[in-house]
Amino acid sequence: MDIDPGPVADREWRLIHEESREGPTQMALDDAAAETAAETGLCTARLYQWEPSCLSLGRHQHPDTVDWGACADAGVDVTRRPTGGGGIYHDRTGDLSYSLIAPADALPSDLLESYHLLCTPILAALRALGIDADYVDSERAAVHQPACYLRELDPAHDIVADGGAGRKLAGNAQHRREDAVVQHGSISVSVDAETHLDCFAAPETTPAAFRDRVAGIDEFTEADRASVVTTLTEALATWTDAETGSWTETELTRADDRAAERYANDDWVRANPHER
Repeated sequence: MDIDPGPVADREWRLIHEESREGPTQMALDDAAAETAAETGLCTARLYQWEPSCLSLGRHQHPDTVDWGACADAGVDVTRRPTGGGGIYHDRTGDLSYSLIAPADALPSDLLESYHLLCTPILAALRALGIDADYVDSERAAVHQPACYLRELDPAHDIVADGGAGRKLAGNAQHRREDAVVQHGSISVSVDAETHLDCFAAPETTPAAFRDRVAGIDEFTEADRASVVTTLTEALATWTDAETGSWTETELTRADDRAAERYANDDWVRANPHER
């Protein structure tokens, strides 16, 4: 794999291998890791799986864009992310998510520079799998604004196939606190366009149009999901020079409390964010 330790490898990092948890807990763990980074300087690289499948809404997304009944019927959880953008359907096996969390002073203050720095291991892993992945080469108009994967494509943080000219493979977002930065992203291992669109109320597009915009990496490589996870884990470990780590009891307690307060709280998730 063509990757070396990055410029933030001089910091203390822990690598938390892929874990399967409910969506609200996954979002709350990002918050807990950000608090740890701010308090102790410890950085976290993590991979995670959504169990069960989950629709994560952008921080400011209106609840009327969601087909709540269809999500319930399909057994799809709904939560919110601390980051902006539209909703993402995280299929239990089709989605691979990651987070990189560090103190604010460890990363560039410039947003574009910070995105491109933290996406280094993501691109390295995709390329190691034989995929010609790069940032989208130019902005593209939205197909369906409430769905994050169908919003405008931005060269700052959207990764696509065919050297920047192809379909979207991964999206990335940042939550920048005063004392810590969380960058998390969703990588499409495989695409279930029908279920993804079913999560939204009256989507203004079709599964065929979805597949014209979004690709799974299984369309470009014969590697199975486990191999993809291994490759991305190795890229994160090398780039951060991280030691394998785990959550502390304090972090798990904080995450449980935050999930109950927000991410698993139906009133909070369904509230109009502009009226909170």
